[in-house]
Amino acid sequence: MTMWREGVRAHRWWIAASVAGFVLLAFAPALLSPFQVRVGALFLFFAALSLAWTLLGGFAGYWSFGQTAFIGLGAFTAALLESALHLHPASLSMAVGAAAGALACAVLSGLLAWPILRLRGVYFAVAMLGVAQVLAELTSNVDWVKGALGIVLPRVVLRGVTQHALYYDIFLLLTAAILAIGFAVRIGRIGQGLVSLREDEDTARMLGVPTERYKIAMFVLSATLTGLLGAVYAHSLGYITTESVYRTDFSLDMIVYCLLGGIGTLAGPILGAALMTVLTQVVLGQLLSIHMFVTGALLVALVLLAPRGILGALAALRRAGA
Repeated sequence: MTMWREGVRAHRWWIAASVAGFVLLAFAPALLSPFQVRVGALFLFFAALSLAWTLLGGFAGYWSFGQTAFIGLGAFTAALLESALHLHPASLSMAVGAAAGALACAVLSGLLAWPILRLRGVYFAVAMLGVAQVLAELTSNVDWVKGALGIVLPRVVLRGVTQHALYYDIFLLLTAAILAIGFAVRIGRIGQGLVSLREDEDTARMLGVPTERYKIAMFVLSATLTGLLGAVYAHSLGYITTESVYRTDFSLDMIVYCLLGGIGTLAGPILGAALMTVLTQVVLGQLLSIHMFVTGALLVALVLLAPRGILGALAALRRAGA
């Protein structure tokens, strides 16, 4: 408790800035066009996904290339359960489906944790990619899952609130919650253990850090939060197929956003998601023929010029100025 209290005190300005930022974002839809609100909801979805990925990939150094496994599992668990139960109103159906999607991901990640976390580095990354591919194939080829045909989810309607604004607010709340969870993890004893694990896992284990327990806890927590986001994302689409939720580019996007902003930090994924969402959806949205080329070139340039991300580059400039 003392460590946590000291961490809060040491980061009080960061906490105040974060709260102020989320308050401003909460009032933003009233000032934005419907298109801008939709882009904002997409940014918040990717920011929340990247923060969930950071719990294991950024803090512990276990990069997963297959987080879409949990996005898809959360989405299809919610869709199948809601289709079977026919709950009313639709908001209750979404809440039950999201909870079920998160629970399904918690169970699967708990079963996978011990064997898959024995792998490290590229082996772990590729193994997770394999898990995502297996789940995608099962979803497409098992008839009762309906991955090939698709599933319609109930439309949540709140009086006076547009669909884009509704999911903007939901993703804003989820982003704030996951950021708070990440902060609590980072400033506590487990956060210090994860950093030592990332730097040298064998040495950390010899020094008495319960590395296996920490890895499993973060793997399950990251998967559960990702499944929750996947279930809500499914509702924002209204209709899902295997291809719409088991998207490999989602896993790569999470890593790119973290690298761009500053991997291993909490502000980095949010900054990276904001920059890339604006770039791809607004700046290059009308330049489809060169969209991917320009995006790739900018990412290569940023990685070469700022290998520690934007926050790392700013920190280096600040140290140089001092």
